[in-house]
Amino acid sequence: MSYDVVVIGTGPGGYVCAIKAAQLGLKTAVVEKRETFGGTCLNVGCIPSKALLHASEMFEEAGHGLEKLGVKVGTPKLDLKTMMAHKDETVKANVDGVQFLLKKNKVDTFHGTGSIEAAGKVLVTNDKGKSETIVTKNIVIATGSDVAGIPGVDVDIDERVIVSSTGALELAKVPKKMVVVGGGVIGLEMGSVWNRLGTEVVVVEFLDTILGGMDNDVSKQFQRMLKKQGMVINLSSKVTAVKKSGKGAEVTFEPVAGGDAQNIKADIVLIATGRRPYTDGLGLEAAGIETDRGMVKINDHWQTNVKGVYAIGDVVAGPMLAHKAEDEGVAVAETIAGQAGHVNYDVIPGVVYTQPEVASVGKTEEELKAAGIEYVSGKFAFTANGRARAMNRTEGFVKFLADKETDRVLGVHIVGFGAGEMIHEAAVLMEFGGSSEDLGRTCHAHPTMSEAVREAALATFAKPIHM
Repeated sequence: MSYDVVVIGTGPGGYVCAIKAAQLGLKTAVVEKRETFGGTCLNVGCIPSKALLHASEMFEEAGHGLEKLGVKVGTPKLDLKTMMAHKDETVKANVDGVQFLLKKNKVDTFHGTGSIEAAGKVLVTNDKGKSETIVTKNIVIATGSDVAGIPGVDVDIDERVIVSSTGALELAKVPKKMVVVGGGVIGLEMGSVWNRLGTEVVVVEFLDTILGGMDNDVSKQFQRMLKKQGMVINLSSKVTAVKKSGKGAEVTFEPVAGGDAQNIKADIVLIATGRRPYTDGLGLEAAGIETDRGMVKINDHWQTNVKGVYAIGDVVAGPMLAHKAEDEGVAVAETIAGQAGHVNYDVIPGVVYTQPEVASVGKTEEELKAAGIEYVSGKFAFTANGRARAMNRTEGFVKFLADKETDRVLGVHIVGFGAGEMIHEAAVLMEFGGSSEDLGRTCHAHPTMSEAVREAALATFAKPIHM
């Protein structure tokens, strides 16, 4: 059977691409190596982690937040088995939903490992070793990413004692102590889950700041918040060894600038040093498809150097975010169908789903300085927001960065309760080239947390009203 499009991988980029292609009238198939669809995100990433983040937040609120509001429930008891069951049910509902959408849109599905034999040919090998070749006019590589490990350090990730994010989502009991190698999004999200459930969490980060790449104001304040929550963070620290020790493991690290090494023993060590493009067994070299530092090379239309082969998502350059992959999936499907696919890479929000949340879109202050762009900044703290006070959610702030001459918004950064929802107001504004005054003069409902976004905009071009 011949297809117009075959997508290898059914993560957020892959399944969205396939569905959009089918909706545009293209005969489409997907190849997925897992038993279930949805890729890392739905199975062992975004979705299950958010289920545990929410559940652990509720546990924390019951133990420390409700009494301040006059709600007495006593000391909460943790039922980890039920919490994990909630996570598993959430995953099942989502992956079943993707399967339904693929079927509804008449996308054919093949289970097995996909590899590219040549332009127009995809070989699918199932878990029993049986292979078949699919003929297609276009191939979309959407194979995602995998755990990167620690550069220069041999680590045996067994997913029981030394774990990746996958193992950290499956722990059968709450560890007494956990060392998190990496102070990025994954490490801080998973570390905060177990910290709330009673684990002593120690973070070891190579850079001199957590959340590398985020606005420095946000990183510094967020680090203070995590410290207040009980997490220990070691910055500018290089891990030189991770090995099993007794029933647990031991991490050795030293200052990046040089100095004495330290050893920390823990029940669990979480390796959260980032992810790498997953191209194992894809046959890129044999097919003549060029790569760059492990990433599939593409042009401005997501095309590889081989005609009819495209690539999207974590396997290509850019932020490894599910929603970035989704936008690319739609754009590629439109491009193949002869339409004008487009992704605005300057307006891709990023969210850290801790408590409080951290959200960002556009440029940071450091990036603007490095580029020599003159800008103005406006800031508003949630301590001055009425709704935040009523909810005991006064930590954090909203920060706007706008072009000094035109007032066009170049970046918005939020640390605070619900930041991940509030950031989209800024994203829409920036998508249409809006100014801080445009948002500042837009009426916002009172009392809402979003009023802080408006006040930060006001502070950028004029003065805030409530501070």
